[in-house]
Amino acid sequence: MGHIVYIGIGSNLGDKIAHCEKAISEILNIDRHRLLSRSSLFKTRPIGYTAQDWFVNGVIKLESDLEPHDLFRALKDVESRLGRAETFRWGPREIDLDILLYDDRIIQTENLQIPHPHMHERQFVLIPLVEIEPELIHPVLKKSVQNLLKEAKEDQGVEKLKSFPRSLCERDEK
Repeated sequence: MGHIVYIGIGSNLGDKIAHCEKAISEILNIDRHRLLSRSSLFKTRPIGYTAQDWFVNGVIKLESDLEPHDLFRALKDVESRLGRAETFRWGPREIDLDILLYDDRIIQTENLQIPHPHMHERQFVLIPLVEIEPELIHPVLKKSVQNLLKEAKEDQGVEKLKSFPRSLCERDEK
């Protein structure tokens, strides 16, 4: 049985929606992945470095047989193939892929932190997570993503762009 993984997806350069869609497609082309659910896409104000264009963000829920560090490397490869170039912290990017949660695991290494260390502070992560699984529990904070969203202090400028029927989430088994 595979691991349940939530991946955050974002873009704020070029055709942002197309970059997010292509990233999802590329992730699903990685061997041993099955899409279980996906959120709508959201237009979101940048956080940190704010002198840049808005982002498009969403979240997908996968079943994956890859171990966390292997998945991390595979996602970095997808980012590279889709044109991501390293800039500066919170800078503009064609695509950004983050492992938000991986089962109930807590991982703290130099290159990988799961759960994502800022996910509980980011409405652009919490809103899509609540859309697909409101009772999902943060393994460190022991609170549902719905409760974490309620605790968010300020409006971070997240607007729904487009939704996808759940029936389109199932990938054909080959």
